[in-house]
Amino acid sequence: MKLVIRLLFAFGIIAVLILYMFSKIFSSPSQEIQPAIQPIEEDLSAEQFIGAIGETARKLASENDLYASVMLAQAILESNKGQSGLASEPNYNLFGIKGKYKNQSITLKTKEDDGNGNLTTILDEFRKYPSYEASMQDYANLLRNGVSWNNAFYHAAFKSNTSSYRDVTSFLTGTYASDSKYEQKLNQLIEQYDLTQYDYPIENKTTVTVTADDSLNSIAEIYNVSVTSLKQWNKLQSSALQEGQVLMIYETTVIQ
Repeated sequence: MKLVIRLLFAFGIIAVLILYMFSKIFSSPSQEIQPAIQPIEEDLSAEQFIGAIGETARKLASENDLYASVMLAQAILESNKGQSGLASEPNYNLFGIKGKYKNQSITLKTKEDDGNGNLTTILDEFRKYPSYEASMQDYANLLRNGVSWNNAFYHAAFKSNTSSYRDVTSFLTGTYASDSKYEQKLNQLIEQYDLTQYDYPIENKTTVTVTADDSLNSIAEIYNVSVTSLKQWNKLQSSALQEGQVLMIYETTVIQ
């Protein structure tokens, strides 16, 4: 009888040790630390979206003392490259602007950041527009004219009041958007898609006819432009080129 008890006791200890080892293997948290902001992968749909609204942004920003680069980055971020429910037809709200536009609005769920990265989901009313251009003009009006209680609320976003777009993205974090990482996200988009080119007027346009040996990379290198710019200017749906295809290349004037 004592032998049986000892055997049972030994088996019990072995079972506990086995269970402990399995629990360590399957429940140990990963030690990999994820970056605060994930790198934005190159996405041709973003470049097609920029190509669709880029020249409108250049024009409106120039007329209103604003940075087109920031306007475009906000549009990409706020609308998910024009693909969010709020930005899609028939709403066309690219900038997440709340309230009514000519008495038109839509109520949707949105996430609000308390400034410390803690998100809360709420229902809110957003402006509904007849087109992207109307949305962009309304955005420019908002930054130029401010809010009802302070007409100068967004004056720190003006080109004439700043030294670079980075001053604006910093200012907009916590004022325009509650997202505590808003500045970082906008800066990343501006750099990835070479959006500062839209902050300057177009000096010249050149057309290039694609030959059998050409690629986007080779053409970009010859004309000292970025591949992402080529995709934007030509609203390309694919990175593949065809012999005889005509591409447009822009040259901008950098104003010091």
